[in-house]
Amino acid sequence: MAERKNNNKMSLEEAGRKGGKTTSRNYDKEFYQEIGEKGGNERARQRDNK
Repeated sequence: MAERKNNNKMSLEEAGRKGGKTTSRNYDKEFYQEIGEKGGNERARQRDNK
């Protein structure tokens, strides 16, 4: 686990983990499938425009 450099501040790694856990509790499998598809489509669009 990441060490805290300041007593009251969490590291970037800790913040990301906390946010990821919260998101996974609030959303289901379909949410992740949808955002994955959107990201894949956008990446394909970017490659095609070069």
